[in-house]
Amino acid sequence: MSGHSKWANIKHRKEKSDSKRGKVFTKLGREIAVVVKQGGYDPESNSKLKDVIAKAKSENMPNDNIMRSIKKAAGDADGASYEDITYEGYGPGGIAVIVEALTDNKNRTAGDVRHFFDKSGGNMGTNGCVSFLFSRKGLLLVSRESRPDEDAVMMEALDAGAEDVVTQDDAYEIFTSPDGFSEVREKLEKMGYAFESAGIEMIPLTTVSLGDPKQAESMEKLVDNLDDLDDVQNIFHNWDE
Repeated sequence: MSGHSKWANIKHRKEKSDSKRGKVFTKLGREIAVVVKQGGYDPESNSKLKDVIAKAKSENMPNDNIMRSIKKAAGDADGASYEDITYEGYGPGGIAVIVEALTDNKNRTAGDVRHFFDKSGGNMGTNGCVSFLFSRKGLLLVSRESRPDEDAVMMEALDAGAEDVVTQDDAYEIFTSPDGFSEVREKLEKMGYAFESAGIEMIPLTTVSLGDPKQAESMEKLVDNLDDLDDVQNIFHNWDE
């Protein structure tokens, strides 16, 4: 997993304005609604809900908001039905981009995503056109300030079932298999770990730099514009920022 670092992106996202944070909470609320309808409102019997709650907490979503989202979903049997859709394509300079969405209108979402790919000078492709450049992994991000003993973190994470631990300047990136993510996260939580980020992600196998400042600016705008779409939940790319 060398060469991949989420820390700068996480810090940047958490420093966004209140309006951006509100949008993040709205997206998390939608994700909670989907997993509640799939597996029920009790996180003890719905591991996917437990994972989303952990993700919401890592985004500093207040517990009251989380509980309201769960209660609303549990009592809203006739609410909107969302579908998981993944889009793939190339951004400026051939940067590989994967967009994960939850939508109640596939035509609207596909049109919006395609528009921003085109606007950036990239293009939206078919499923599978870039996913082979990524590996699906669970990723838990822990600040080094909260856990200064690197050897202890490495040992505890691996003992909990993690596949790898990568130490960055300010954080540890703890990688798991997708299936083992929940178990590793729960074991570390019981040891008192707090996560800056927690979720299943598409990790780039290699990263690509953009030497042209205009292409870099276009790529940044592409990510920002996609992130502003209500239907878009996650954006993954192999751009070495």
